[in-house]
Amino acid sequence: MSAPPQHKIVIIDDERPILLTLEALFKRHGFQTYTGNTAAAGVALVRKEVPEIVLLDLGLPDADGLDVLKDLKTEFPHLQIIILTAHDSLSNAIDSIKLGAFHFIAKPYAPEELMALVTLASEQRQLVKEAQSLRAEKQQLSRRLETAERQLAPVIKSRPMQEIQELIQRVAPTDANVLLLGESGVGKEVMANQIHRLSKRAGGPLVKLNCAAFPSNMIEAELFGYAKGAFTGAVMDFPGMIAESAGGTLFLDEIAEMPPELQTRFLRVLQEREFRSLGSTKTQKADFRLVAATNQPIAEALRGGQLRQDLYYRLNTFQVLLPPLRERREDIPVLTTTFLRRFSEQMGKNEPIIAPEAMERLLGYAWPGNIRELQNAVEYSIILCDKDVITEKQLPKEILLPAELQNVKTNGGGGDTTLNLDQQERETILRALAQAHGNKKKAAEILGIHRPTLYSKLKRYEINI
Repeated sequence: MSAPPQHKIVIIDDERPILLTLEALFKRHGFQTYTGNTAAAGVALVRKEVPEIVLLDLGLPDADGLDVLKDLKTEFPHLQIIILTAHDSLSNAIDSIKLGAFHFIAKPYAPEELMALVTLASEQRQLVKEAQSLRAEKQQLSRRLETAERQLAPVIKSRPMQEIQELIQRVAPTDANVLLLGESGVGKEVMANQIHRLSKRAGGPLVKLNCAAFPSNMIEAELFGYAKGAFTGAVMDFPGMIAESAGGTLFLDEIAEMPPELQTRFLRVLQEREFRSLGSTKTQKADFRLVAATNQPIAEALRGGQLRQDLYYRLNTFQVLLPPLRERREDIPVLTTTFLRRFSEQMGKNEPIIAPEAMERLLGYAWPGNIRELQNAVEYSIILCDKDVITEKQLPKEILLPAELQNVKTNGGGGDTTLNLDQQERETILRALAQAHGNKKKAAEILGIHRPTLYSKLKRYEINI
């Protein structure tokens, strides 16, 4: 077992033979090793070198080891401290773990046992570093998203969105719960960001949890957090989204995907404004402003039991329904221009213009994926564009389909079993045409019929493609 050279370890012990032995052991395994024979010398080394791991003897000449442990964990919360002591009493072990020690090992100990423990502590410290790095990246992405939203906000032209902006301006400064409704891709997360930015909690964190992105057995741990040892794999304390959103906003996307039994527990948090992490007996205050969202029609979610009525009534202090893009087509040109500018800059290309016929295609498309689909379509077109004009040739194929084929499922499933034979044949032909992107020759091949037969059926079923 070895560690990369950059991993540092400080050993604090008043027995020189132990210091020399451990120094040789850890240097042999690739650690940068520093030793101190008093509490003062050891703490000074920790402050200077900022190691990943500290081996700390409890019986020091100038201080009590538990006091040193407490001070170091206060100053360096993520420091992994392993207690070394000849005082192998259970009370010392319990006290050191309570104060935040990674582990406790009594003298005399086998070198391989200590080395295994140090390696485990090093791996856990690395996991903590990676988690911190991911959170920093997430914050950076969030700041970039907010910047993009500020650039986007002034260009919205449609009356429905102007009315929604007025609603957001009114509700954001309050602490009221907000429920955002609308199809997938209409911009619910963008609205949540805006509500937070305009709120009195803007200086606090905006914490986001997509309830559909985690298995049902993991959402509770992500939301409430857990104590070390609460379950298999819980190798460190995790505060959870509720704790992390303290003083800020908690955004729960796809709230109807939260398991019903967890909805009950979360409802109690909203009512009592307090919670407990998994495996902990400590009650914490819940100080967050809630914004929730779902793309499911509320009536269906309530009727089907995906969303509990009592939670819905608690969430629904203020409801905002975001219209789909097909109902506000006047926003398509300005959104397209914004995405053109953004992706051209990211790819280091000159910003192209949209040819009139290509814009007509964008305006005529149904956009089942809404703004997200438009964004992807613009990015796709810029990748293919090798000049300064995007024409129909650079648009995704589904946008070029006739209107009758745009919403046809091509996977052959999910059809209406109540259709009669003629209706089923018509739907099958439409699926084949959609799969072939309107190419009649290819559609006939998919259907296993000759082209004249297909033309005859198109005429019979009044399919004008």
